[in-house]
Amino acid sequence: MHILLDIKAADRYHSSSQKIRVITESWVGNEIYCPSCGLGINHYESNKPVADFFCSKCKEEYELKSKKDSVGIKIVNGAYRTMIDRLQSDSNPNLFVLNYNLKNYEVRNFLVIPKHFFTPDIIEKRKPLSSSARRAGWVGCNISLQNIPQTGKIFYIKEGNILPKREILYKWEKTLFLREEKEPLEKGWTLDVINCVDKIGKKRFTLDEIYAYESILKQKHPDNKHIRDKIRQQLQFLRDKGYLKFISRGVYHIK
Repeated sequence: MHILLDIKAADRYHSSSQKIRVITESWVGNEIYCPSCGLGINHYESNKPVADFFCSKCKEEYELKSKKDSVGIKIVNGAYRTMIDRLQSDSNPNLFVLNYNLKNYEVRNFLVIPKHFFTPDIIEKRKPLSSSARRAGWVGCNISLQNIPQTGKIFYIKEGNILPKREILYKWEKTLFLREEKEPLEKGWTLDVINCVDKIGKKRFTLDEIYAYESILKQKHPDNKHIRDKIRQQLQFLRDKGYLKFISRGVYHIK
């Protein structure tokens, strides 16, 4: 995998935004493989409203967002209402995030966020455009990366270092069970508990350590009067799905 963008790919374009779009899309089409099956991906020739790339074998679709300087904590996206509607349908694609250095056109970070990590919680509503704007009243949104668990950020390239292909394929497979959950509330609970496990910052953790986040979960789920019971239920679910391993009473390990 090469980490330098080919600036010649956009020689016939004049707009800076068009140039970087063509350059980054060209790089992804040439260098990136599908994290689901490991085969090359294809670029949609026509302007498909939702996705930019697809895998002809496993039919996964991907949207590309590019950022200079750093990945940051949020990504500017399109219309808020459209994004929320997408989350409630099967048409939402997975997200590729490409971060590049504008000085030397080097890819610093490239990651994929599987679509099963997208919930309304990570969509930040922006203020409507002012009355003097061309699209007055239009409401956009941001994708909040900080609300996505670390397991939902699968890096191909991290700070200029290329990660092994087998690691990307394994991490993709590891969380596919989340697609089985169609009930938004239950899926939200599972992702919230995974986020709490992330915050502990250790492979092996105890039940008491995750109970420390009880007040945070209570704020997110004020109607639930049995937070600790729900935490234990979710840990059992994650254990049954192979995400966690039960070590001993009150002790778990992330696989």
